[in-house]
Amino acid sequence: MTTTIPPQAAGQAPTRPRSGRAQSERKLGWMLCAPAVTVMLLVTAYPIGYAVWLSLQRYDLRFPDDRAFVGLDNYAAVVGNRLWWQDLTNTMIITVASVIVELILGFALAFVMHRAIFGRGPVRASILVPYGIITVVTAFAWRFAFDPTTGFINGLLGTEQSWFTESWSAYVVIIATEVWKTTPFMALLLLAGFTLVPDDLVKASRVDGAGTWQRLTKVIIPLMKPAILVALLFRTLDAVRIFDSVFVQTRGAQGTESLSILGYNTLITRLNLGLGSAVSVLVFVVVLIIAFLFVKGFGANLAQQRGER
Repeated sequence: MTTTIPPQAAGQAPTRPRSGRAQSERKLGWMLCAPAVTVMLLVTAYPIGYAVWLSLQRYDLRFPDDRAFVGLDNYAAVVGNRLWWQDLTNTMIITVASVIVELILGFALAFVMHRAIFGRGPVRASILVPYGIITVVTAFAWRFAFDPTTGFINGLLGTEQSWFTESWSAYVVIIATEVWKTTPFMALLLLAGFTLVPDDLVKASRVDGAGTWQRLTKVIIPLMKPAILVALLFRTLDAVRIFDSVFVQTRGAQGTESLSILGYNTLITRLNLGLGSAVSVLVFVVVLIIAFLFVKGFGANLAQQRGER
């Protein structure tokens, strides 16, 4: 007589029924999250839904009687315009350059904060000061610093460069502003990653003969990978939506207009609610795509790393 065993997926443990305590803790967790989730839905879901609805309308405040439902025509007009793709390129240039520089400098600052022996509190506080300054104030400060008449940068470099009249120099100032402002945020996230690296493991690798570069690339960075990926994700999503620095310093002139500036000009300056809302929704879609790629790609990478362990 043979007995039949229910098939189970290879390598998958049988599921265990949740105990009463686990179910009560899960229920308590949902109850604690419910107020925050409700507020977030009220604050974000309605504006997003209303923006999507406006993006399907031909709605120009200069011609209020000409309002009509046009479906996806606004999206076709935005995507079919060369200006959208140019601004997307500008945004990606600022994002990639800023994130790469911030990652390098943030790693160095995080190492300094982690290894500081004396005055660790003042060192960390002084490094985090730029991040505590309002972005608009930072943008104005850097604008005045690079201004040929009121700034000190030209005198310091011994040049007469007009920084905001050429595309490449305007990009330099904008990227430098972003790097100075948000590198402490990157360093703060990477500092949490340094706590994931056991000192005993680093010392053991040193005893085994691993040099500084080998300890960094073979021990420290692989163990910090989750923190690095989180820092890259948050900073990239923030950089894609850059508005303050560009608006204060160039207003999008000299080929520096970003996607957020495009949405502002269309929605606020030209009073075209339909096209402006379409631009805003498309920026939201770009952010979602980037977040999906980060989570999908890096999530699989982290899962593979855990499997190897």
